[in-house]
Amino acid sequence: MTEDGREGFAGARHSTNNRTELRAVLELLRATEANEPLVIQTDSAYVIGIFTEWLPKWRERGMHTSAKKPVENVDLIEQIEQVLKGRAARFEKVPGHAGHPLNIKADALANGAAQQAKARLTKLGLPS
Repeated sequence: MTEDGREGFAGARHSTNNRTELRAVLELLRATEANEPLVIQTDSAYVIGIFTEWLPKWRERGMHTSAKKPVENVDLIEQIEQVLKGRAARFEKVPGHAGHPLNIKADALANGAAQQAKARLTKLGLPS
């Protein structure tokens, strides 16, 4: 969701919180003009850590963490990295569940999407 009121949401049957956080950033980047400066606000320390601190170190280690485990979500990280090239964008941490208006709205959209997906699966007789 953007401060100017643009918003969107989606669901995925098999995903993780980290993947959905990354996907939200990717979709934001795709939905905005490349010359539009961005402040990407998120309550995800994972997302912020990737693009402000960890990624260069992971690259040096062949996309492995300091614990020598393969980095997860490389597909999304690399897509975001490509879209970020040449863009004026910075990441800003906002407190989760602490009254930040855009964070509240994002949580409401995410919860609504999850409920809609669950209802569709139930209607189809599939496990949710």
